[in-house]
Amino acid sequence: MTQRENLSVVLYEKKKLGLEKRPIPEPGPDEVLLKIHSVGICGSDVHFWQNGAIGSYVVKKPLVLGHEASGTVFKVGPGVQHLKPGDRVAIEPGFPRENDEYCRAGHYNLSPAIFFAATPPDDGLLSQYSVHKANYCYKLPESLSFEEGALIEPLSVAIHSCRRGGVTFGSKVFILGAGTIGLMNLLVSKAMGASQILICDLSQNRLQNAKEMGATFTFLTDKNTSAEELGQKVKDALGGAMPDISIECTGAELCIQAGIHATKPGGIFVLVGLDKPSANIPILKVVVQEIDIRGVFRYCNTWPVAIDMLVSKRIDVKSLVTHRFPLEEAVKAFETVKEGKGIKVILKCDSSNQNP
Repeated sequence: MTQRENLSVVLYEKKKLGLEKRPIPEPGPDEVLLKIHSVGICGSDVHFWQNGAIGSYVVKKPLVLGHEASGTVFKVGPGVQHLKPGDRVAIEPGFPRENDEYCRAGHYNLSPAIFFAATPPDDGLLSQYSVHKANYCYKLPESLSFEEGALIEPLSVAIHSCRRGGVTFGSKVFILGAGTIGLMNLLVSKAMGASQILICDLSQNRLQNAKEMGATFTFLTDKNTSAEELGQKVKDALGGAMPDISIECTGAELCIQAGIHATKPGGIFVLVGLDKPSANIPILKVVVQEIDIRGVFRYCNTWPVAIDMLVSKRIDVKSLVTHRFPLEEAVKAFETVKEGKGIKVILKCDSSNQNP
């Protein structure tokens, strides 16, 4: 192995994506060097590629993309005790740089000092080799594949979202958007005991996937569907009842409005999707019906729970993977996601072993 064998997917600037050979890094005292196996392409990766920024996070220098990852420990730093070379791990991409008030309160995802892979200025994990904090690498049980390990990241978004929404036994849940995050929320809501799960999307194929995964009702929408109409359709499907919890996974203004119209008085509306920094919402309805709006920013303290859910078979995420590409075909893989094909696209970084 030479220093020039570490192939990485690098975003140089807006719409300029390429492969680059970078040095293989050395792990620090509390780090591990990982041989990356599987990496899922997230919508945020594509957004950075197409727009060069998400909100205040702006690509100002070449950035390695990718944060949904799993791999094998290749080398450990001198202070690492719980991992050894050869351990298969799922990687939590965000970790705090300091023990500030948010970390002490158990909300390290809200720390302004957090490191998060593939968010400027922090490099991501789409490389053959990458270093990462050892305490944020979790051993994968033998029953779980590398692909399942990579999918723990979007699964964690859904676990955190359902926790924020208070999904529990008997909940009626309305999910807006049937992409990866929407479908993950469907799976987690079902596992947490939701009695009825409703979901909407622009794609009939995605809604068919949702139906096969356990959705009670699906709604095909288009740009001509008004927020009020969609809210009424949800109410009609429930026989006049309304969802206790609505989870918005698109960031689209229409869906934000529809989610508020659909949620029952005293219910909870969870915002997960990211799009424009501002949106017009029916604020009077929020006030007079006492609808709680709760934001979701990534996740915290979810990896152990996610692993347990997968091992126990309470959740099965394998069917979400629809496309696989070798690392050398990264640009093609990104184009596939941009074109809206399939559900989850996985890049295989370890050319010596392409098994899931």
